[in-house]
Amino acid sequence: MPTRAVIFDFNGTLSDDEHVLCRIYRELFAEYGHPLSEQAYYEELSGLAEHTIAEACLGVGDPRLGEFIRKRIDRYKAAVADGSAITAPVREAVHYAATRARVGVVSGAAREEIIPALAGAGLGEALGLVVADDDVRFGKPHPESYLRALEVLNMPGADALVFEDTEAGIASAQAAGARVVALAGTQARQRLAAADRIVDAIDVELVRTLLG
Repeated sequence: MPTRAVIFDFNGTLSDDEHVLCRIYRELFAEYGHPLSEQAYYEELSGLAEHTIAEACLGVGDPRLGEFIRKRIDRYKAAVADGSAITAPVREAVHYAATRARVGVVSGAAREEIIPALAGAGLGEALGLVVADDDVRFGKPHPESYLRALEVLNMPGADALVFEDTEAGIASAQAAGARVVALAGTQARQRLAAADRIVDAIDVELVRTLLG
């Protein structure tokens, strides 16, 4: 089956920023009276949608959810929304993929932090499709975000190759019918075992091999 689309998760996959998110979330959880360890973040929250993590701190329906999310986004943008966390090898891989297939981003992050980072990394034109937390009701591991991307692309999941770095992201993409390459690092390799392949880095040689 030829690959007609390559879709990247954003945080921890396209952007090497999971450590930044961990720090920010730990700060916010502490400020709201719910201390969060680094281990708990990576084992329980990494890969989940923005609003889901906020609810894990404050509870569903808490009136402070919007405030929590606003603070998290502002702190992230101040740290790495200039695209500096998207490394040169990943940028090259994205540009190569764009010459072979349609390319996009499906993320549990907010659109207002994704778009500036892509522009700052020079990927705004290559990654024309972005499905963010703002665009869906149910975040990963629910497949809604990937199903929405596939609908926009007008293709079945079998035609798409997805890069993810978490168990929740893998489950989301596979439930939409896509093939998944998992990037090790955010979570232990055993948690990524459901993916079609696990890799240690994303670069142009890997993408060239995968796309043929």
